[in-house]
Amino acid sequence: MRPRNAIFIGNFFFSLFIGLITYILLPYISTFMPEAYAGLVITCGALVAVILFPFLPRFVHRYGAQRTVLVFAILEMFALGALAAAPGPFTAILIVAAAVMLQPLIAYELDILLETTVVEENTTGRVRAIFLTAWNIAALAAPLLVGALLARSDAYEHVFLAAAIALAPFIVLLTVRKLPRGIPPKISSLRNTLVRIMRDRDLAAVTFGHFLLYLFFVWAPFYTPMYLHIELGIPWSELGWVFSLMLLPYIFVQYPAGVLADRVLGDKELMVAGFILAGASFATIGFFTVSTPLLVIVAALFVSRIGAALVEGMTEGHFFRRMSEKDVNAISVFRGIWPFTEFVAPLIASAILIFGDFEMFFILTGGFIAVAGVVSALLIKDFR
Repeated sequence: MRPRNAIFIGNFFFSLFIGLITYILLPYISTFMPEAYAGLVITCGALVAVILFPFLPRFVHRYGAQRTVLVFAILEMFALGALAAAPGPFTAILIVAAAVMLQPLIAYELDILLETTVVEENTTGRVRAIFLTAWNIAALAAPLLVGALLARSDAYEHVFLAAAIALAPFIVLLTVRKLPRGIPPKISSLRNTLVRIMRDRDLAAVTFGHFLLYLFFVWAPFYTPMYLHIELGIPWSELGWVFSLMLLPYIFVQYPAGVLADRVLGDKELMVAGFILAGASFATIGFFTVSTPLLVIVAALFVSRIGAALVEGMTEGHFFRRMSEKDVNAISVFRGIWPFTEFVAPLIASAILIFGDFEMFFILTGGFIAVAGVVSALLIKDFR
């Protein structure tokens, strides 16, 4: 098996485990504490990841990305297994925070491994699109499995067990298949890397656009299920297929968009359209009530993911078109957006929910993503 294909398959199983637990984390935590404060558990785990992220380039330099990602994945599997054993509230909260902390660390190492397989930068858009498509196929299947596992009751421990099992092929694949180490990265200080990004308007704009996208990736999959299941009373047996349909744009949009960006349009125009669709559609969720037809809910969620799929494909492709595996510090900053947004986004959400309600939350966050996203997209420099 070619190294790049091994990474694609590994990303599939990584996505499957994340997709299984993401939708249920806040409903699960809400069985222990008030809904408005549940996101703070995510914040705590993300804070540890933010602290660890500046040290990841040194881990790669000393131990290699493949060995490091295996350690993180094994720890994650043990955490999920512990949650499947239905621990007490305090222990469960600590383990959830640990599981959240490990996810972006694994994603960072996978990025480094994928970059070692990219030789010609004019193929970056297509390679990244396939990488994301492998992720999205698994993400499409995950909600269906969640719906099946929770069809009779909210037995969340069954989902955690399934997620732990999903990580097993990921670990086996990266254990038996030796991947290229690539050129040893040149380590620079985090401060110098941040200065480099901020002085480059193009890099700064695409990094901020990616930050906005990951705000959406925290707010949407964490808070939408909590609102639809707990507040509106939609059962998991229905939410499973609803969320699966919602994710179809990631399968059918990202690869064609990547090819279109590589050969015809460039990234800017597709990013602008994506931010408008994602933000505006997300804001409409705040107007849903128990009497809203399910098909209307599906349509709004579907359109929001068309926008997110466009933004993800364009920000990933645009950034990594400027990078190679030697730019390990810049990649760490770009990937550090994940834990940073998981730290920031729940704080914002909790503040809104404590002093307001879900309607206010969706309108404010969706509007912010649309407006700020268009501004960031207009500031990037198209490569065409």
